[in-house]
Amino acid sequence: MGRFWIQIFTTAIFLYFPLISHCQSTQTFIVRVQNDLKPSIFPSVEAWYVATLRTLTSYPLDSLESKNSNGGKQTDFLHVYRTVFHGFSTRLSAEQAEELSRRPEILGVIPDRVRHIQTTRSPLFLGLTGNSPTGLIAESDSGSDVIIGLLDTGISPERHSFLDVGLGPVPARWKGECIGGEKFVKTSCNKKVIGARYFPAGYDEGVANSSNVLSPRDSNGHGTHTASTAAGREVANASLFGFAAGVAVGIAPKARIAVYKVCWELGCLDSDILAGFDKAVEDGVDVISLSVGGQGSTPYNFDPIAIGSFGAMERGIFVSASAGNSGPDDMTVANVAPWITTVGASTIDRKFPADLILADGTVITGSSLYAGIPLDGKTYLPLIYAMNAGSTLCMPGSLDEKLVRGKIVVCDRGDVARVAKGLAVREAGGVGVVVANVAPEGEGLIADPHLIPGLMITESAGNKVRDYISRSKDPRAKIVPHGTRLGVKPAPVVAVFSSRGPNGASSYVLKPDVIAPGVDILAAWPDTVSPSELPEDARRSEFNILSGTSMSCPHVSGLAALLKGAHRDWSPAMIRSALMTTAYTVDGNGKPLLDEKDYRASNVWGIGAGHVDPEKAADPGLVYDLTVNDYLDFLCSSNYSVADINQITNKSVSCKGKKFTPWELNYPAISVAVAVSSRLPKFEVAVTRTVTQVSDAASSYVVTVTPPRGVNATVDPPKMLFKGKGEKKSYVVRISTANKPPGKSITEAGKLTWTDGKHKVTSPIVAVWQ
Repeated sequence: MGRFWIQIFTTAIFLYFPLISHCQSTQTFIVRVQNDLKPSIFPSVEAWYVATLRTLTSYPLDSLESKNSNGGKQTDFLHVYRTVFHGFSTRLSAEQAEELSRRPEILGVIPDRVRHIQTTRSPLFLGLTGNSPTGLIAESDSGSDVIIGLLDTGISPERHSFLDVGLGPVPARWKGECIGGEKFVKTSCNKKVIGARYFPAGYDEGVANSSNVLSPRDSNGHGTHTASTAAGREVANASLFGFAAGVAVGIAPKARIAVYKVCWELGCLDSDILAGFDKAVEDGVDVISLSVGGQGSTPYNFDPIAIGSFGAMERGIFVSASAGNSGPDDMTVANVAPWITTVGASTIDRKFPADLILADGTVITGSSLYAGIPLDGKTYLPLIYAMNAGSTLCMPGSLDEKLVRGKIVVCDRGDVARVAKGLAVREAGGVGVVVANVAPEGEGLIADPHLIPGLMITESAGNKVRDYISRSKDPRAKIVPHGTRLGVKPAPVVAVFSSRGPNGASSYVLKPDVIAPGVDILAAWPDTVSPSELPEDARRSEFNILSGTSMSCPHVSGLAALLKGAHRDWSPAMIRSALMTTAYTVDGNGKPLLDEKDYRASNVWGIGAGHVDPEKAADPGLVYDLTVNDYLDFLCSSNYSVADINQITNKSVSCKGKKFTPWELNYPAISVAVAVSSRLPKFEVAVTRTVTQVSDAASSYVVTVTPPRGVNATVDPPKMLFKGKGEKKSYVVRISTANKPPGKSITEAGKLTWTDGKHKVTSPIVAVWQ
C-alpha cells in the first residue's frame, strides 16, 4: 500500500473509530505477509516478523516484550496468523505502516477497523440477515435440514466455511458416503460436508496426459468457492488481501453440503456429470447446484444435463444451473430445459475501484484487486499500447522488452486470462498493466488480483486511452487504487458476460429464469491454489473473489435451500415460481435495471423474470406448479418424438390425440411467437395458466396487464377468489396483434400482475414477432 491509502485509512480510523487507538501517534494495523519469502536464517516466521519490525524507523525495540495480566511474557504482536491469514497485527505509526508496506514480502498493511456483523456482501445485498427472529433465514433455520449437492471441482473441507460447530445431526434420510482418495480421507467429512464422491472415468478416457487429484479434493478452487457461496458458515475477518473485508457467509449457512466432483483440470465430461446426477439423486439431496454448462442450447435429448436434471426434478429435487458466460450476445444461454432453474449474473453494490490517471488530467476509473506494493502515486510513468510492443493481447513471451521495460502497458482483453497479461508485462520488464475491454465486452468491469499494479477498464475507456497514446508525444499515466467501496449505485446491473436468451431449444420457455449476484463475489478458496490461478503466483488466501454465472448459480441454490427449509411441501416448480414472480425489474428509484454492456435499460433476454428477492419469495401468495406429466405434454407439443422423449425422461409416452401447445406449459412467464404476414394479417392466441395459493388466509386477487408493444392482452377472469391454502384457479390470457411492426423479427415484453393488496405475483409476457 502507498502513502495515499495509508492517509485515507488513517483519517477514517481517527475520525470514525477512535477506540482503536489510545493515542494519536499509533494505531493497530494488520500486516499480510508472503511467508514463502522468509529467509532460511530465521527459525520461524515469528522471528522473521520481529526482525522486520526492528528495521522500521523509530520502532521501540524494548517494547517487543511486555507483561500480560498473568505475569507472563507477551510480544507486541496482537496476533500472529498462521492458517486463514499469514502475517500479524501490531501497533504502528502511519509512517511506520507506510515504510513497512514498501517491503517486497509485505502483501498489505491494513488498518484495523471496528466492524459490525455483516456478509461480504451478497446475502446482505439480497436482504438476508441472520439476526432477525422473523424472515426467511429464521423460518428455514438457515436451511439446516436441507442438503445441497454440488456438481463441481470438489471441495477443500478444512476451510472454516465448512466447519460443523453448532450443527445438529445429519438428516436421517441421507444415504450418501464420504469417499476417500488422494489428499482426502473419509474423516474429512463432518456434519456440514456430509458426503463426497468423485467421478473421473469419463474425463480419464476423454482427456489424455492430464494430471488430477483422484479424490473429492478441490485442486482448482471453483468447487470450494461455489460450495461456500451456497452454504458456507460464518467466518469473521474474511477478505482477499484486505479487499471485501467482513464476515463471509453463504446464503444457507446451516444447509448440508454433498460434493460430487465431476470437473477436472481441463473441464467436465458429460458422462461424469450424468454420473454425478445419478448418485446425488440416489444419496438423497434436496437441491442440485450446477455451475457448469456449454455455450448455447441443444435439443434436450442430446443434453445429458437436461436428462440428468429431469430425473432429479421427478424425485422432487430442485436443480439450479448457470446460464453461461457468453454474453452479451443473444441466444447464448445454456442449461435451458424448463425443469432447470437457469440463473444469469448481476452486480452488487460493492466495487474495487482503481484510477488510471493520464498525464493530460483525464481520470479513468477501472477495477482492481492488486494488493502488493503500489506504484508511486505522484509520478507519471511512460504508457504504451501493447500493439506497439509486439502483441495487442499481451500473449506470454510476445512483448518486446526494450519497448516495455519501465512502462505501464495497455493490453486488449481476450485469448488469455486477464491476470496472465500482467504476468507477460512483468516478464518483459513492464511495471504496470491496463486490461481494456474490446467489443463486445462493453462497459462491464471485473476485479482481478494482478501480480503487478494493474486494473481493468471499460471498452469506451480503452478507446480513450489508445487515442491518448496515439496523439501524445510522451504518453504517461499513473495508477491509483481505492480499495473497497460499498453502496455503489446503480445496483444491481446485468453483468455483461451473463449469457442471454432467447432459448434456442424452445422459444416458449423464457431463459434465463432470473438473475442473481455473480460479479466480484468473495467466497472460500483452497490453500493450494493462488488467487490468480497462475502457477507463477505464490500468494495464498483463504478467500478469493470471482465473477461469473458460476457465482450466481449457487446464490439461487442457497435460496432454494432456504425456501425448501421453510416450505418442505413445495415442489421444484413452486420454488422457481416463487423466485420468478417476486423478482424485481426496477431499482429502488423505480428505474429499469441496467445492462453493463452499455448501461442502458436491460431487456427480458438479459434478466429473465428479474432479480431475485428472497424475502418476498418466501411468501409469494400464488405459485405456478408443474408435474412430470406437464413436462411430458410440453415435449409432445414441441415435436419431440416418442423415442426422443423416452431418451430424456426414461418414460414411454403416447403423444397421439394431445391438444396441448408448447405455450400452455404452466410456466411463470408467458412467451408466444407472433406470426404476421400478408396471408396472416391477424394473430390471436389464448394461453391458460393455473395458480395455487400458498398463503393460509382467504384472499381476492385482481390483475393488471401491461401488454408487449404491438399486441393486445386481456385476462379472463380479471379477479380470482381463494378460500385457503392449496386451492387452484385458472385464467386465460388472450393475446392478439394490435398492429404489424415494421422490419425484421423483434422482441417486445410486457407483464401481468395479480395482487391481493399484500402480494404481487408478476409474470413476464414476451412476444417474439416473426
